[in-house]
Amino acid sequence: MTVKQRWQISPPQPDADKLARDAHIPQPLAELLLARGISTAAEAHIFLNPAADQLHSPALMLGMDAAVERIERAIAKSEPILLYGDYDVDGTTAVVLLKTAIEMLGGTVRFHVPHRIREGYGLQSSVLEEAHAAGIRLVVTVDTGMRACAEAETARRIGLDLIITDHHLPSASDPLPHCDAILNPNQQSCTYPEKSLCGAAIAFKLAQALLENHESHRNDPTRLREKILPSFLKMAAIATIADAVPLRGENRVIAALGLRELRRPAAAGLRALFQAATLDPASKAITGFDIAFRIAPRINAAGRMDIASEVIELFTTRDTNRARDLANKLEVLNRQRRDAEASALAEIERRLTEDAELKDAPLLVVDGEGWHRGIIGILASRVVERTAKPAIVVSIEDGVAHGSGRSVDGFPLLEALESSAPLFTRFGGHAFAVGFALPAERLTELKRGLVAYAHEKLASREPEHLLRIHAELPLERITPVLAGWLRRLEPLGHGNPEPVFVTRGVRLHSAPRVMKERHIRLELASGTAIMRCVGWNWAARCAAHGLKQGSVIDLAYKIRENDHPDYGGIEVEIAGLEVPAR
Repeated sequence: MTVKQRWQISPPQPDADKLARDAHIPQPLAELLLARGISTAAEAHIFLNPAADQLHSPALMLGMDAAVERIERAIAKSEPILLYGDYDVDGTTAVVLLKTAIEMLGGTVRFHVPHRIREGYGLQSSVLEEAHAAGIRLVVTVDTGMRACAEAETARRIGLDLIITDHHLPSASDPLPHCDAILNPNQQSCTYPEKSLCGAAIAFKLAQALLENHESHRNDPTRLREKILPSFLKMAAIATIADAVPLRGENRVIAALGLRELRRPAAAGLRALFQAATLDPASKAITGFDIAFRIAPRINAAGRMDIASEVIELFTTRDTNRARDLANKLEVLNRQRRDAEASALAEIERRLTEDAELKDAPLLVVDGEGWHRGIIGILASRVVERTAKPAIVVSIEDGVAHGSGRSVDGFPLLEALESSAPLFTRFGGHAFAVGFALPAERLTELKRGLVAYAHEKLASREPEHLLRIHAELPLERITPVLAGWLRRLEPLGHGNPEPVFVTRGVRLHSAPRVMKERHIRLELASGTAIMRCVGWNWAARCAAHGLKQGSVIDLAYKIRENDHPDYGGIEVEIAGLEVPAR
């Protein structure tokens, strides 16, 4: 399925020359910083040089004093503390962070991570009751609990103290859960400067507060600043990048400093995970891309396909052999996840090709008997990538339809579900991602209602992939020096996207060369510059344009530094290609 790509080119920044002079940076980098709202040399220096002194004091977070006091009291009284997490990267790394900090201070920690299929997301009253019966008197949630009013009432009724740490938005209409403390920058009256922390970053702030309070009594702040907190930033960085929070402000600092520390993975679990992912931080610095696409999927595979609690064991064990076994298990689970995903996706693509009604629908609802519920969210994302349409993938098990959906700009998917609210036994989410369950016999009615809703809201809209281009750039200005400056934008991701440039009127210096039937290599000429270019999965599209030596194109691209022995050096990677009208 071929979907039109529309280019959206950012307008030139009139103050770019001034910022480039004042900050002593290249003009293209000044353009990119201005587009990110960075307008002065001082702001540019802070953005390009993340440092520990840019981290905010955890004391600024509402509820922090009460949370620290209650945890310290539990440690002093030798009360075991239950950490209640979530089964994704954010939740499991948050448990690791707090568990490590509390145990460093002499506390006893147990943890519970729910099983995605058997228990589902969120705090469960039954687990709280079991914990109380086992002698637990304090529960600390991480990455969950913000809307758990009924469960908080259960805790109060049975005499269980509860601290909630979470980053999800509180309900606009319901009161906050009644508990001993809530740590969430998004709650009303919280003046903490960074509102978009992930769950593990909030756990990191709590750990930071606990450790700072302890180290202040030892009168040794240097040990905390230079040795202890940097090791905690590794986990916080993995979660920050994996959870796709905006990589700006304090999130950028956490991610950048954590990636720096990941160059020296001391813990057995991290070393084993890097080895399983064939990453060697000793020879090549770990990037945000490595975390998002190689490390995070392996961690998430545990929660999607099996038991996420083993991730916590991986990151806390000191046994090298056990760490290797656990990392290898994650590798197996990740392969199983990929295989299950590929099988279901092939079936979905077959239906999109053969089913005319589905192919023409403005919103896609695709269901399968027994598709693994741990992958339906990934499948929905893959369908959106291929079709540029909102997509919902449904797994049917034992008469129940479990669905996960992803959307596109301008179509709030949660509002679409709300139009069919009476059909669901449960549903929730936000504009771009939703989840739900309903009796399978209601699925036909749901499809009919959602497609009708989408026809009304998307009536005049053609599906298209939007390519955001950040600046125009002549090929002759692409140098190793510029590439080095652009590396200073790392870590890249949500809120801090990788720059995409455009050069118009580029001529093919030689005939295109196809690699492995799918990829393409081009040699480009513009002015006095000759530049190598690679296009992954672009061979068919280049052939459709009839490109040959001498062809003239407009090229959107990303700048790459290739370390291949035959093709080393600066090159560009195709992000978009158009043949200008003659």
